[in-house]
Amino acid sequence: MGDKEKKKKDNNSSKSDRVTLKKEIGLLSACAIIIGNIIGSGIFISPKGVLEHAGSVGLSLIVWVCGGGICALGSMCYAELGVAIPKSGGDYSYVTEIFGGLVGFLLLWSAVLIMYPTTLAVIALTFSNYVLQPAFPDCLPPYIATRLLATICILFLTWVNCSSVRWATRIQDVFTVAKLLALVLIIVVGLVQIFRGHYDALRPSVAFEFSQDPSVGQIALAFLQASFAYSGWNFLNYVTEEVVEPRKNLPRAIYISIPLVTLVYTMTNIAYFSSMTPEELLASNAVAVTFGEKLLGMFSWVMPISVALSTFGGINGYLFTSSRLCFSGAREGHLPHLLAMIHLKNCTPIPALLVCCFATIVILCIGETHNLINYVSFINYLSYGVTIAGLLYLRKKRPNLVRPIKVSMLIPITYLIFWVVLLCFSLYSEPVVCGLGMVIMLTGVPVYFVGVHWKNKPKWVYRVVEKVTYVGQKVCYVVFPQEDSSETEPLTASKAID
Repeated sequence: MGDKEKKKKDNNSSKSDRVTLKKEIGLLSACAIIIGNIIGSGIFISPKGVLEHAGSVGLSLIVWVCGGGICALGSMCYAELGVAIPKSGGDYSYVTEIFGGLVGFLLLWSAVLIMYPTTLAVIALTFSNYVLQPAFPDCLPPYIATRLLATICILFLTWVNCSSVRWATRIQDVFTVAKLLALVLIIVVGLVQIFRGHYDALRPSVAFEFSQDPSVGQIALAFLQASFAYSGWNFLNYVTEEVVEPRKNLPRAIYISIPLVTLVYTMTNIAYFSSMTPEELLASNAVAVTFGEKLLGMFSWVMPISVALSTFGGINGYLFTSSRLCFSGAREGHLPHLLAMIHLKNCTPIPALLVCCFATIVILCIGETHNLINYVSFINYLSYGVTIAGLLYLRKKRPNLVRPIKVSMLIPITYLIFWVVLLCFSLYSEPVVCGLGMVIMLTGVPVYFVGVHWKNKPKWVYRVVEKVTYVGQKVCYVVFPQEDSSETEPLTASKAID
């Protein structure tokens, strides 16, 4: 008995000495990551796009509610995958585990190349536009000023995330509360307007007056716009290895956060329509600012500051989670090994964070990013569908895998039916946008075969990679983390019994 206790003590002390990702994300921080990633710039950008494609106030509100419902179905499926395969990396890790390297790499390629840098760039530009708007009340802020402020914001938050996981999660907690308070302010002001009788646009007879003939294709595009606002609901799965007791806290955080965000989004849109006509909303470049100018009078400055706080927290959340995707990809051998290393003292993935920062700044410098929202939404939905199809395949392929959460088969099937319909009509309505999204993803095929599948490369290639890795380690002061396989291995029935 004494030997066993001694061995256990030695194991515990060795675990404490490991250089590994720190488990500092409890239930509250887990909820903050989901809510903070979902509520970024989307609720301040997408209402215009959703209304434009839906064609009426009533149908746009239905799209917002149904969009939240679809996210809830998807999040239940991700909860099952997250506790069955408790690895960081989200969609990428699950798809790689289920379908193999090529499919996983294509998801990783499109995410690292376009999806997350573009989303970060859009949120950062929204942040800078709202911060600078009060200084330029009669015109749009200068192009260079918005790009410069967005870049400074990205650089600052990258430094914070490189310095400490705890700092990053605390920022996420604080700014998640701030952004919820901002939306609660909009909702409360909107409800006051409704109680005063200002709800003409919400009357059923008016709400379903269509500005254009509704079509399934346009409704599909409205869902794509709403999906941009809801994107981020799966991001806790990207940092599973840093969650305290992930098999308990991951599903709990999902079940708390998704319904809350759906309620807040729907009520926020109702508040917008209590004070703005559909024409005013479509004409506004900053919906929340227009709302504040109409109703808050001398306190209208509160709105741009509130939106800036919201987007600031969104940038932090996206940096935190997307860097873990690069980290997971490098650990699987799909990206350079340097990106799988963490700081010797801070235990943060500094190389992966720097890559995310650099890619975002490049997108910012390219120019107009808002046109890329549909590309991002299409690739997002594509990856969600492939991942949830993987859940069904995994049920058949590995029936003995222990699943602490096992959702009804109706849930993934319902999600996939909606997914197929949405993508088909999106392809029909916007073949160029969706086609380019597919092309971006498929450009990863030759990269995979040359960079990953081809093992017998010339020796000079390995020497160059080794030299770059060595220099990167010295500059960033990083090493490979030591893993505790018991935390990341999928459980089989025999392991669970042991």
